[in-house]
Amino acid sequence: MMENFVLIIGLGSMGKRRVRNLQALGMKNIIGFDLKESRRNQAEGEYGIATTDDFEKVLSENKIDAFVISVPPDVHHIYMKKAIELGIPAFIEASVVDTDFDQMIAEANKKGVLLAPSCTLYFHPAIKKISEIVKNKALGKISNFLYHSGQYLPDWHTYEAVSDYYVSQKETGGGREIVPFELTWITLLLGLPSRVVGFFKKAIDIDGASDIDDTYNLLMDYNSMIFNLSVDVVSRYATRRMVINGDQKQLYWNWDDNCIKIFDPLKGDWEIINYDTVAAQDGYNKNITEQMYIDEMDAFFKAADKKISFPNSLEKDHDVLKILYAVEKSDNENQIQTL
Repeated sequence: MMENFVLIIGLGSMGKRRVRNLQALGMKNIIGFDLKESRRNQAEGEYGIATTDDFEKVLSENKIDAFVISVPPDVHHIYMKKAIELGIPAFIEASVVDTDFDQMIAEANKKGVLLAPSCTLYFHPAIKKISEIVKNKALGKISNFLYHSGQYLPDWHTYEAVSDYYVSQKETGGGREIVPFELTWITLLLGLPSRVVGFFKKAIDIDGASDIDDTYNLLMDYNSMIFNLSVDVVSRYATRRMVINGDQKQLYWNWDDNCIKIFDPLKGDWEIINYDTVAAQDGYNKNITEQMYIDEMDAFFKAADKKISFPNSLEKDHDVLKILYAVEKSDNENQIQTL
């Protein structure tokens, strides 16, 4: 466990969540950095941590053991480069842009600096169990995965307008960001697909987000099976639903149910696999389990202490982003003509 200070870079929604995660792990030496006074005041008042608006000063005056980078994705690279320069392990929230990734991968590997991109859903109890079922071939030979991840963008931050933060921008838009968020756990389970095609577009009008694409559909070829991934930020009810078809059994998961269902045709019935969740703080979707965020932070600090390997890496994160970019390229270059 860290002996000195952990620096939370960015005290927005995710930055504050990470403060809570660290405190749940028993960490007390936490400093928060944010340029907005209101965010610093809120973090100080609610969590009792020290905060600053001077990044270079906090580095010069304190021994920092780790960065937790929770700023918008388009500025992640600024703080990742600083982590590499100083040899400080860094956890990075979900990315959607790959600015200077090749350079940072080479430099971090050369210096042996841990860069740990987020893979939150990998720690979800349902995803962990589904991964175990798939790896153990409990469904038989799998032919396809059908997975829908849907949310409504204005529900993300009910306390601020969509136009006030990064999800309203084309490059870092809400729909575009969730694609790699989901692809991360998918590729940690199945590896990289051999081919990918897809479509994406702006399907509805969302106030304050006129420039973003809100719906993505991907078809990923895994040679012996196909993964159909649908991601949107237009669903008025937050949804995660999956069907996995094997030649012996079918798996069904709806995160509303807090269980995984497996149909066995020989028995003509469903096996129910229950799992426990830890409720998130008020204001978050009721199906978000806070424990997966806590477990993710715990894994990062154990990896920083060289006790385990973190499941994700910047190289893997870059591969995931390349899938997203390949889908966008396939749609842009192969527009269906109107008859």
